Amino acid sequence: MAIEKKFVNEGFKKAMIDEFFIERLDRAGYGGMEINRTPMGTQITIKAEKPGMIIGKAGKMIRKYTRDLDTRFKMDNPQIDVQEVKKPELNAQMMATRLANALERGWYFRKAGQSTLQRIMDAGAMGCEIVIAGKLTGARKRREKFIAGYIGHCGKPIEQLVDVGYARAKKKLGIIGVKVRIMPPGAVLPDQVEILKIDVEPAPVEKPAARAAEAAPKADITEAVTEATTTETVEKIIAESVEEAEAGAAAEDKPKKASKKPKREE
Repeated sequence: MAIEKKFVNEGFKKAMIDEFFIERLDRAGYGGMEINRTPMGTQITIKAEKPGMIIGKAGKMIRKYTRDLDTRFKMDNPQIDVQEVKKPELNAQMMATRLANALERGWYFRKAGQSTLQRIMDAGAMGCEIVIAGKLTGARKRREKFIAGYIGHCGKPIEQLVDVGYARAKKKLGIIGVKVRIMPPGAVLPDQVEILKIDVEPAPVEKPAARAAEAAPKADITEAVTEATTTETVEKIIAESVEEAEAGAAAEDKPKKASKKPKREE
């Protein structure tokens, strides 16, 4: 068998297994699967909102699904593992199934699409795209698209990051197809640029204005003290000079009084 034909057959088998689980595990909140081939057999990991309904009582249901995979798809020793989805709003397959069920219950397609889009974005998704196609309001088919946030459309990183889910709603007028694409929160794109901030402490630079402002109070205090000291000293010097002048004047007056005494007559 050619290598191209082998890959085509494996992809077709994976799509058939996915369709098988969508039909069987609709009530359990099926959210997709992953197939890994190991030396011991084929490991199938199922994502579901209610793992207990898939496992069943004492593992009865999961053994039944394992036998069906072995007989229907001729898989080599299939082993099924079930994982619980913590945030169903970020799982594209779950939200597509819920939207299809809402359309089957009679919800207007625009209201159902907008509410589903809002729930996905409120859960923290980076972006979301919902496409509803089919006979929505009449006999003629149409296509409606609801977009919010950032969503990629091409490239290998987009294929690895974007989660895609498909579902079908059966109406009286025909089948309505639902496609949901979700860009998960925290996805790092190859063209994303991040600017790093380096915290460097600059050397302290003293400004002249700051120095003058700091030195101004000290100068005022020094001047005030100097002025106070100078005033007291001047007053003291003036007082001392006045006292000395008075003392000198008193000393000069005494001899003059003595000279005025009458002379003795001979």
